[in-house]
Amino acid sequence: MLQQVKLSPNLPGVYLFREEGGLVLYVGKALDLRKRLSSYLPAVEARGLDRIPAKVIEMAGRAESVEWIVTKNEVEALLLEQNLVKRHRPPFNIRLRDDKSYPYIMITAEEDYPRVIFTRKAHRRGNLYFGPFSSARKVRETLDALARVFPLRSCSGRQPGRRSGSPCLQYHIKRCPGPCIGAVGTAEYRDTIDQVVDFLSGREPEVMARLEEAMGEAAKAQDFEKAAVLRDRLEALRHVLERQQVESHSLGSTDIVGMAVDEWGANVQVFITRDGKLADRRSLTFVNVAGASMDEILERFVAEYYGSANGIPTELIVPVSPVEGARLAALLEGVRGKKVEVRRSERGDKRRLQEMADRNASLALAHERLKEERTRERRLGALTALEEALGLEGPPMRIEGFDISNLGEEDTVASMVVFEGGAAKKSDYRKFAIRSTAGQDDTGAMREAILRRFARQSAGDTTYDPSFEAVPDLLVVDGGKGQLNATTAALKEVGLEAVITIAALAKREEEVFVPWSSDPLELDREDLGVLLMRRVRDEAHRFALGFHRAKRAAHTPSSLLNQLPGVGEKRKRAILEHFGSPERFLQATREELEGVPGLPGKVAREVHAFVHKTG
Repeated sequence: MLQQVKLSPNLPGVYLFREEGGLVLYVGKALDLRKRLSSYLPAVEARGLDRIPAKVIEMAGRAESVEWIVTKNEVEALLLEQNLVKRHRPPFNIRLRDDKSYPYIMITAEEDYPRVIFTRKAHRRGNLYFGPFSSARKVRETLDALARVFPLRSCSGRQPGRRSGSPCLQYHIKRCPGPCIGAVGTAEYRDTIDQVVDFLSGREPEVMARLEEAMGEAAKAQDFEKAAVLRDRLEALRHVLERQQVESHSLGSTDIVGMAVDEWGANVQVFITRDGKLADRRSLTFVNVAGASMDEILERFVAEYYGSANGIPTELIVPVSPVEGARLAALLEGVRGKKVEVRRSERGDKRRLQEMADRNASLALAHERLKEERTRERRLGALTALEEALGLEGPPMRIEGFDISNLGEEDTVASMVVFEGGAAKKSDYRKFAIRSTAGQDDTGAMREAILRRFARQSAGDTTYDPSFEAVPDLLVVDGGKGQLNATTAALKEVGLEAVITIAALAKREEEVFVPWSSDPLELDREDLGVLLMRRVRDEAHRFALGFHRAKRAAHTPSSLLNQLPGVGEKRKRAILEHFGSPERFLQATREELEGVPGLPGKVAREVHAFVHKTG
């Protein structure tokens, strides 16, 4: 790795530290790659460690190689760094505590009759996006408000309407203008979409003025029915706008950022103002910030949060120096393609709101830290309770849960889930397609899964797998004595019966069985240890069921359609036309099935129960 550092160029770019297995440990950017990488040499060579942050020492100790990608400038490097961080999720980078994608409102502008829909998916060219919103609930509330004010189509697909050709209920209750039957032209519908864009962009006065003008024209033309509809929409819009209570004419369209940082983490608050109104607030918590400056955390926030040009305001108020503000402005302008002002406010309403955002960030950070401490205490309590209940030598820091899922004699699968420190570690989850066990034999399938899981330890296999490499302190299997005995026999075959403790958790009475007792343990159902085992068991069941459904859908969808209760050829055709494919049908919820044209609600519920009867 020392040679790689010496060969690095004096150019801007991005660098990646990798450990022996190829896992990316850290992604960074630099204006001068050689100078930045040379700064890591003391940690790599273990010199002067008292002056180096502990995080850098640990990362350098694990790193086996470094690679780099040269970019044109620092802004391009920051954008590339953000994409690589999202792709690899390196353990030593500053990162959002929740890595959920943000909810947006998307307008499918490239369609003849655009839809206005909820999305979390990656942005696509040609569509308009509004957000990000602070929660999915806020998006749905906004969409519901739009549906009351503007007549928009709610049908799915690029083309409006249903296969039957008849208009839906939304048309009959005046919430859809009926593009599917030609009741509205593309120009008139586009005018409505333009009003939606104005509304979502914060230009409500213009929207109200247009509605009032259209209502007046309808009244003059004695089209009183249309005038009444426009009046109702105008009242609905006024009702929505009455919910905006914080207003300042000096704010404009600005995002105001507040920050709080301590040794535990960092919190960033974003106050979103549009046309003088405080429209929304977003709270983001960052972890792994030890040794990072406020400028570094703010830069990570800007790259993470403003990844889309549609969410970038014309002005950003931040608690940093003008020099750092200029760097952030260059980054945002590179994404947005237009000028963005990033500055620190010294007085007035913006300064007041920025101080309010700082206070909120401090309170949110303290709350997150307290919640984390309480969660840690609760997890430790559960592990301690398990230690006492099962007579373990110490708390079971690694717990693995197993479950079997099948439908009759076909597509039998097993799942393995992992909890470390009382929390799920999804990167270590594994799935097994049962091969050698014939028929509906859950105990035989459990034995096969356990043998395949631990065969490497018994054979001394050196192939590296982070999940199979570790030996658990506790195995939790779903079932009763049969599954317990099968697991015990499998561990004996691989010589690990004395190393790993086993517990079987039966569903019906939530009884806990162990190898050294013929009767279930007498444990309180609300005991923290029992509750943790139930979480492990339920997670294993969920994971196994998902795998089983995927396998079943891969080769039996067509034949399954022929077995649906109350469904003949006509209804089967309606189901396929509605969902587009058998696979999508198998994933449908009960509510989605009830929405299939021509399928009675009772039949839809029976179909859902039949398809998901293994759950």
